[in-house]
Amino acid sequence: MKTRLFFIMIFTFVSASVFAAKVDTVRVFSKSMKKEIPVVIVTPDAYSRQKSYPVSYLLHGYSDSYKGWINGVPEIKTLADEYNMIFVNPDGGFSSWYFDSPVDESSRYETFISGELIAFIDTNYSTKASPKGRAITGLSMGGHGALYLAFRHQDIFGAAGSTSGGVDIRPFPKNWDIEKRLGSYSENPENWEKNTVINMLHLLVPNSLALIIDCGTSDFFYTVNCQLHEKLLERNIPHDFIARPGSHNWDYWRNSIKYQLLFFHNYFEKQK
Repeated sequence: MKTRLFFIMIFTFVSASVFAAKVDTVRVFSKSMKKEIPVVIVTPDAYSRQKSYPVSYLLHGYSDSYKGWINGVPEIKTLADEYNMIFVNPDGGFSSWYFDSPVDESSRYETFISGELIAFIDTNYSTKASPKGRAITGLSMGGHGALYLAFRHQDIFGAAGSTSGGVDIRPFPKNWDIEKRLGSYSENPENWEKNTVINMLHLLVPNSLALIIDCGTSDFFYTVNCQLHEKLLERNIPHDFIARPGSHNWDYWRNSIKYQLLFFHNYFEKQK
């Protein structure tokens, strides 16, 4: 009986230690959208107001929510402890694509994340409040959103990533409610051309952003990710590009996020 009790105590201690990071859900009021947005925030076990921490923003995919990353990859709690990093997982709506919609005034997620959310996090948490302490990545719709926001706000983000990202939305004019945010492609082509990541490389100069792009070879976004990679090479923009067997699913994302966060960790370490 004593032996059994001893192993139960050891198991309980190990289980508690594995996920020592703290997970909170807060609601951040968006003045631009006149509503509260739920956000999951993961702080490392060592978190203290006497220190400042780098922050990685993780954006979810189409039809998912702020719970997507913490439910799909609970291991990020361990990674928060390992890298001594804060993770911020905002709700991006069912199909926002993370820009300020030119046809729907109620969808202003670029303004929310790049302005309102950043200000909230830096006010309420002990962060390294500069591009040297901020990174952003996401999957699928969130991969597009992460690069879109980072390209347009290099004064805010120092590193950016995308996994299985919809980095060129133009080949998919009838998919994932994009036309609800940009209008139909046939009637509003300028909205699509202007808001697709692959057309925004003119905003970059070499080493203005630390970039990592990741996509599975069986993913329906694989071709557009390869095209983005080639265009970055043409412009001599340094970046990590990872292509390996995999599809558009959590099996792939659970693996890829580890590489993305390691990339960010290495970036933050270089800024010290």
